[in-house]
Amino acid sequence: MNENTYNKIIRPILWVITILLAAIIIVRALPLKKNKVDVNSVDSDWSKLMLVLESVDKNYVDEIDHKKFIEDILPSVMKELDPHSVYLPPEELKEAEESLSGGFEGIGIQFNVPNDTVIVNSVIVGGPSEKAGLMVGDRVIKVDDTVIAGVKMPQDSMITLMRGPKGTKVVIGVMRRGSDEIIPFTITRDKIPVHSVDVAFMLNDTTGYIKLSKFARTTFSEFFKAMTDLRDKGMRRLVFDLRDNTGGYLDQAMLLSNEFLDKGDMIVYMQGKARPRTDLRADGRGRNKDIDVAVLINSGSASASEIVAGAIQDNDRGTIYGVRSFGKGLVQEPIYFSDGSGIRLTVARYYTPSGRCIQKPYSDDYEMEIFERYSTGEMFSADSIKIEDQTQYKTMGGRTVYGGGGIVPDVFVPVDTVGVTDFSVECNRLGLQIKYASEVLDSHGKALGAVHDMAALDRVLDSIDLENGFLAFAAKNKVVPKAGEWARSRSFMLTQIRALVSRYTPLGDEAFYPIYLKTDKLVQKAVENETAYTSRN
Repeated sequence: MNENTYNKIIRPILWVITILLAAIIIVRALPLKKNKVDVNSVDSDWSKLMLVLESVDKNYVDEIDHKKFIEDILPSVMKELDPHSVYLPPEELKEAEESLSGGFEGIGIQFNVPNDTVIVNSVIVGGPSEKAGLMVGDRVIKVDDTVIAGVKMPQDSMITLMRGPKGTKVVIGVMRRGSDEIIPFTITRDKIPVHSVDVAFMLNDTTGYIKLSKFARTTFSEFFKAMTDLRDKGMRRLVFDLRDNTGGYLDQAMLLSNEFLDKGDMIVYMQGKARPRTDLRADGRGRNKDIDVAVLINSGSASASEIVAGAIQDNDRGTIYGVRSFGKGLVQEPIYFSDGSGIRLTVARYYTPSGRCIQKPYSDDYEMEIFERYSTGEMFSADSIKIEDQTQYKTMGGRTVYGGGGIVPDVFVPVDTVGVTDFSVECNRLGLQIKYASEVLDSHGKALGAVHDMAALDRVLDSIDLENGFLAFAAKNKVVPKAGEWARSRSFMLTQIRALVSRYTPLGDEAFYPIYLKTDKLVQKAVENETAYTSRN
């Protein structure tokens, strides 16, 4: 047999058999039915595969490492079902659950890694590192006896070294401005809260802004507190930023949507082959039904984010701004195994109140579909949006909305390319803005550390020649703007640098976002269109 014949005929057959054999391992882990098996049923097919698997186990020429075989093949098996049904080994399952549970165990810092060195840009209030004395701007050189600075260590490896079980101790060696020696801090690891509300503040006298990064266990309580604080400051309209929010827990999306809807308003419904249609509706007890809502989405907004955006849109409760969302509308149920691993299995699909399926079509290039949106012009022109489903869906108020996967915004705001030049792209590629911000910290750390309000921050930043300093820093890294490039990129790059430097002050993200959003065309559009939405209340 020649190699060509083997690759075209034999290899695909072997691959299908391997997938089916691995699939039966999953079934074997679940409770077996004791009823009689019909020879024409699917169960009969599984039984035959069990015989094949046992034959291989008994007769194969070499010993089989069953555990390795299962761990290697299960990810591919699950991938054959749909793009989001996955197998998670014990460690990955633990990390996935931690990211949504509202907390993990560690030392309680956030950091950047410019120039191959960890720089602390936030110390979590009340966390172990704050209690031990770590400060914003500290450079982490060692973790216990392991040097992590200047050795090109992967960032996830750094995180692994610093994290650990609650109650265990770790020695963090840092370099601090004003000292040439490594200062050791013994830190007792503890439970660290993970927040899903990144920031909440007033954009103007009447408009509040909340950015939500995920739908975790604590999302609704965080969101409700933020809403209460903003209402106390005079908020009558909310710009709700769900960009790059990949979703999370359905119950949190339900609770959050319920805040804005009347009793009986549908939030979402779900349906699958083995799951009858289930309608989920608002109970009318939401306390923010009088707040006008503008929801920001992009191609990274998925799952629970799309449920919220779809509920707001289909109930004519607010205006959706941005570009089409990702299109992940699959109901997934977890199945846990005794070794700590598990699978997330798709059992149904989500539909918006008007009947639109949120899930985009599967395709061979499913993972690359987002990049296709750029190449087809969808990110820059509403007319280029590919509408797979031509059905005319109607909101509760009779407006036409579009299906085919994802949420198509009411107000299309293209991806902003103003100020993008070869110079800015290369600076971003090399991370020069972040690296320069750390240099500013070195030279102005004392002044930045004394900042406790935005007025003081502006005075410090205005006293630093950030423009010439950055251009000199870029030139030192062999990146020089061509004629006219700096004039086009100057405004947004300097704003970006000011925001990055502000993160190294005690204000942290409370300063970063107000500065950074000054260049955000989508936020500006939502604020400008303050009168575009008239509440039905």
